Amino acid sequence: MQALSLCRAGVFGLSVLALVSCDESANFGEKSFKSQYSNARDALEKGKYEQANRAYLRLMPTAGALQPRLRLELAHSYLRSGNFAAAAKEARGSAGAQTGKGKAAALAVQATADHELGLKALSRGDVANGKGLLKQADKSMAWIVKTHPDVDPLGAIAGRRASIAVRLKSL
Repeated sequence: MQALSLCRAGVFGLSVLALVSCDESANFGEKSFKSQYSNARDALEKGKYEQANRAYLRLMPTAGALQPRLRLELAHSYLRSGNFAAAAKEARGSAGAQTGKGKAAALAVQATADHELGLKALSRGDVANGKGLLKQADKSMAWIVKTHPDVDPLGAIAGRRASIAVRLKSL
C-alpha cells in the first residue's frame, strides 16, 4: 500500500491510495517529537502565541521528563500574549516539578504574571487580592535573586521588586 498525503502528493500512481490528514499535528513517518517541539518553539519566537499554545498543549501528553520545560515555555507564551492567569498557573506547575535554575526560571514567569495580575486587581479596586498577588510575586522574586542571581543578569527582577515595594507601601 502506498500512503500519500494530499498536501504533498503531486502524482497519483495506480497503487492503492491511503489519504493522510494535512493537519499540522499529524505525524508523517519520521516527524518526531523533536520536530513538533521545534514548530512550537518557532511559533513562540515569531509571536504566534495561539499557534504556539496549541502546539505545546498537543506535546504535553507525550513529553515525559520534558513536561516541566514545555510547561515553562507554554507559560512564557501565555505571558507574552497577556494571558497572565494561564501563565501563572502553568509556571507554578513547572516550578513545582523542578529544582535549581529550572525552578528559578519558572518562578520568574510566575512572579511576573502574578505582578501583572496584582496590578490589574488594584486597577479594578480589588485591593486585598491585588496586595496578595504583589506580595506573592515579591516573595518568588526574592527567592530568585537570593538563590539564583544569574537568572536576573540585567536586573529586571530586581526592578520589578522595587516597583512592587513602592506599590505595597502606598496601600
